[in-house]
Amino acid sequence: MKVTGPVWALGAMPDSALGGVDAALVETDGVTILGFGESGSRSYTDAERETIRAALGCWPGAPGVEAAALVVEAAHAELLALFEAPALIGFFGQVLAHDPRGQGTHQAGDGARLAQVLGRPVAWDFATADVALGGEGAPLAPFFHFALAKYLGEGAPLAFLDLGEVASLSWVDPAKENPEEAGALLAFDTGPGLAPLNDLAMARRGLPFDEGGALAASGTADEGIVAAILDHPYFYRMPPKTLGHGAFGDLTDRVAGLSDADAAATLAACAVAAVVQGMAHCPEPPARLLVSGGGRHDTALMAGLANALAMPVLPVEEAGLDGDMLAAQAVAFLAVRVARGLPTSCPGTTGVAAAVGGGVISEPG
Repeated sequence: MKVTGPVWALGAMPDSALGGVDAALVETDGVTILGFGESGSRSYTDAERETIRAALGCWPGAPGVEAAALVVEAAHAELLALFEAPALIGFFGQVLAHDPRGQGTHQAGDGARLAQVLGRPVAWDFATADVALGGEGAPLAPFFHFALAKYLGEGAPLAFLDLGEVASLSWVDPAKENPEEAGALLAFDTGPGLAPLNDLAMARRGLPFDEGGALAASGTADEGIVAAILDHPYFYRMPPKTLGHGAFGDLTDRVAGLSDADAAATLAACAVAAVVQGMAHCPEPPARLLVSGGGRHDTALMAGLANALAMPVLPVEEAGLDGDMLAAQAVAFLAVRVARGLPTSCPGTTGVAAAVGGGVISEPG
């Protein structure tokens, strides 16, 4: 597929917490964002969720992986078929395992099969080329964040924080001409996000998450545990860097002796402290921090960030963006870059040796 100018691309991104799949349309030429279109979601059923969960941490060929891939593909096909035919579809797949310094990265789902089902070209497998050239394979949204900063008319550096299961930061200098230009971007996972809090809510209360951060807001953090977490070897690595599946999985064990409220407050404080420490790596302080992901609804996390950082900390909706669809929009944007042969990652975003154009395009028929 050849793309030379603006098109409407449809991107899809599954929720890392296994909630389901989001999809959104973006009008773009892969450089400039011209507008945002229709969006939608499709939740996983309990049975689908358990099929995927059984394959977490597994690599191709392992038992359960193909079943998980079929579930992911079927859910995507059902949702994406509801949209009027876009010029191009971006498909990321459900991350099952991520070990860029070892076995690589593994997303469940075959974009070629999806192209056949939907009858549209599909851009997918965005991370493999990056990992093959020494990159972390993630995060891959920063090039989209750079275009977003331009779209918003930002003049000073700003930062985007995706506060999901893991917290991921993109620092952007919109004064630069291109995202791959030296100094335009710095991106990395700051540390644990909502995953430990969600695990605690399920273990202690039988709930999928701490609604609005109410439980954490009612407790008091154990600062000794927070300080101990910041001594983890991950925080001594220089960015770019990413976290694999199950990283910081022992956090809920560390708070086992605390009350429900104090345990939640401590886990929230750990996530905040990790972001604050990560912000110190920014080339210069951003003018503001725009937060997407489920964590933007958590009052304890947002208040903690606002209190610890000397800058406005705002949900992306304050900038006129859709925090629920930002990841899917990023995949649509990346799909067009792949179609145009443009880079999708660079040394400042994944640590790859040079700017690299990841992804492949599968045509129907």
